[in-house]
Amino acid sequence: MADSTIVLITLVIYKITLLVIGIWASKRSRSTTDFFLGGRQMGGMVAAISASASSSSAWTLLGVSGAAYLWGLSAIWLFPSVMLGFLFNWLWVAPRLRKLSNKEQAITVTDLLVPEPSQHFAQTIRKAAVLIIIFSFTFYIAAQFKAAGTSFSSVFELSFTQSIILGAAIIMIYTMLGGFWAVSVTDTLQGLLMAITAVILPIAALIEIGGFDELFRSLALVQIPEYGSFSGQHYGIAAIGFALGILGIGNGYPGQPHVVNRFMALKDESSLKRARTIALVWAFFVYVGMLLLGWSARVLIPIATDNESIFFEVTQLLFSPVVSGVMIAAILSAVMSTADSQILVVSSAASYDISKKQQHGVVTARLSVVGVCCLAVLLALFLDESIFNRVLFAWHAIGSSFGPVLIVRLLGRKLSNKGALFAMLSGFGLTILINGYSDLPGDVAERWIPFITALGFALFHSSNPKSHHYQ
Repeated sequence: MADSTIVLITLVIYKITLLVIGIWASKRSRSTTDFFLGGRQMGGMVAAISASASSSSAWTLLGVSGAAYLWGLSAIWLFPSVMLGFLFNWLWVAPRLRKLSNKEQAITVTDLLVPEPSQHFAQTIRKAAVLIIIFSFTFYIAAQFKAAGTSFSSVFELSFTQSIILGAAIIMIYTMLGGFWAVSVTDTLQGLLMAITAVILPIAALIEIGGFDELFRSLALVQIPEYGSFSGQHYGIAAIGFALGILGIGNGYPGQPHVVNRFMALKDESSLKRARTIALVWAFFVYVGMLLLGWSARVLIPIATDNESIFFEVTQLLFSPVVSGVMIAAILSAVMSTADSQILVVSSAASYDISKKQQHGVVTARLSVVGVCCLAVLLALFLDESIFNRVLFAWHAIGSSFGPVLIVRLLGRKLSNKGALFAMLSGFGLTILINGYSDLPGDVAERWIPFITALGFALFHSSNPKSHHYQ
């Protein structure tokens, strides 16, 4: 166990840094556009790292490493699914979305989900989008709070409840103060910490084991059925379904408001190109690192009580109290601060998206931040489900709702409000419906059927005037 005093000191320093950032950012948030989009002046480095970190964090550090520990080599499918999502977002979505949002002066992603603002169903689309965002992201935020609460309570002499409330209060304060700038800068700090840790920790684990050869030799000896198989315990059609299901995680990337709003905030084309390179390199090292960590952990710690806490167990095993204390405190804070991007999106939905009125928007948004945090804390305390599963459910519920609509709009097709609404509701409703039934291998039905159905609705209710292309 790391020295809790060292962890506490590092944690306090990190939290003070977040609050200072929030105070600094509050001076740059004078309007609704500043608060929700940073005045469209975001540089490449901040956009790349903050977008990457806000789409990952607790799910990546704890969920992916835990899945690799639990599943074995079949977790390898998580890597191409994530990288394909990153590639599609940064190579295809980002340049088109930045131009479209500038052309239409959109402040939030919801603005872009309404293709005909003055036509029938426009307000209905906004209300539906707000409900989908609040529902999905409240579960998402609660998963982040639970991840940090579990981790805090295992390191400090704090109860699970106290840990969640403390972390949520800090996030609430700096998000409420600084809005988009505070969230983006703190997420950049978080993302850099994640990348450093995702390199250092797996390398240390591999050195302790004796290198790659010894790692894979040891994994072959693990007494778990099909632990060394790339399809796990699935065969034939089930194995194909498992692989397709895991690859389907990438479907959610284009529809995540807390990720793609960074594309809307980029200040110019050169910033986009710089951000693209940084984001793809970041994703490669972080996800490869977490997979290697999970597999290495199975060799170093053959039996663990909780696979999603294996990250911290390996850290405490391999490093001295001082080094592990600093690392654990920094990453605990990083995991917790992922929630800030989702909180900002929910507050923008509750305070701006329904009425699209900018008067008193910042005040209302800050009050919404408080309400969202309180609701997410309650869910984190009383809903018992794994971080991995809860995040993926929220990820696909919102990804299948918004992604197809945005893709069709970015294709340059003229989409009707009716088509946008049908697509959103079908993607969201089918995700919830399928989630309630027994899981197929890789959750293949949940990750493909809602998305394809919603995309079909959107394409069917659209036409293709060439003048609308956003190349």
